[in-house]
Amino acid sequence: MTVVTREQHEAALAALARVIPEPREGILGPRSVAWRLGGDLAVFLGGGRAALLQLAHPMVAYAIDHHSRTRADIAGRFQRTFRHVFAMVFGDLDEAFRAARRVHAIHSRILGTIPITIGSFRAGTPYHANDVDALRWVYATLVDTTIAVRERLDGALPPALKDTYIGEMNRFAALFGIPADRLAHTWSAHESYMTSTYAELAVAPCAREMAMFLVGREGHQPPAGRVAEAITASLLPPRLAHEFDLRSSRASALGVRAALAAFAPMYRRVPHALVAIPACSEAARRIAGRPPSRFAAWRERQLFGISGRVTG
Repeated sequence: MTVVTREQHEAALAALARVIPEPREGILGPRSVAWRLGGDLAVFLGGGRAALLQLAHPMVAYAIDHHSRTRADIAGRFQRTFRHVFAMVFGDLDEAFRAARRVHAIHSRILGTIPITIGSFRAGTPYHANDVDALRWVYATLVDTTIAVRERLDGALPPALKDTYIGEMNRFAALFGIPADRLAHTWSAHESYMTSTYAELAVAPCAREMAMFLVGREGHQPPAGRVAEAITASLLPPRLAHEFDLRSSRASALGVRAALAAFAPMYRRVPHALVAIPACSEAARRIAGRPPSRFAAWRERQLFGISGRVTG
């Protein structure tokens, strides 16, 4: 296990600062492919996929199971997580670095051992939230899910565009202190990493329980939970969907595919201002020297309320 120390984290931030041309625009900025692909609400269609891919890694699953209050405060956890992510992706450089330091400090207290043997992970295997392998997997699931959703809605993206996206998002990885030599630098290399890591994943009992909670199946499943479960099952690798015990069938998978195909052209006609992630639209206003928008603040509150409607 290789843990990112505070000194290593600060060194990674200093190195990142040296390659950012305009700190006011943050690590990416409005001209980036990353803002274009990940700056609107459609990416949240993949929220369940990203979360369950992360939970399929036993180190991540037990770190969350042992140290998180997600079930007691699902809305608060959702809000805190995305405020950090939004600050890193859409904030100016100082905001991104403050969020990165907060996350690293929180992670530094999250450590323990896996209590039972899960797949290739033996009982007693240590975990640490700042472990490079665990950080890389969580980061990779976010990158991979954004592309998976975009290609479901817009069709296959050019390989060169995905290579550019990977290069840009590696700046996001640097905010966690993940060394550059441990990252993919092309989409092909990213896909190879995902394929090899899939083979190592195994769904722990605690991960399956959390998945049932996240799709609202701990009690009477609300309609939003059924929709989230169907979409997530259709986006996950079939083996993992099965291990998580997600309800899926060929008919439901075809239904989700047809629904997304019908939804995509209508969604593309909606003005970007209405579907932009609030933090993205607020960042654009900040860069342009305009004051914050009350409408964006209202939309952010609605976004943070989604989790409660899904879990029930």
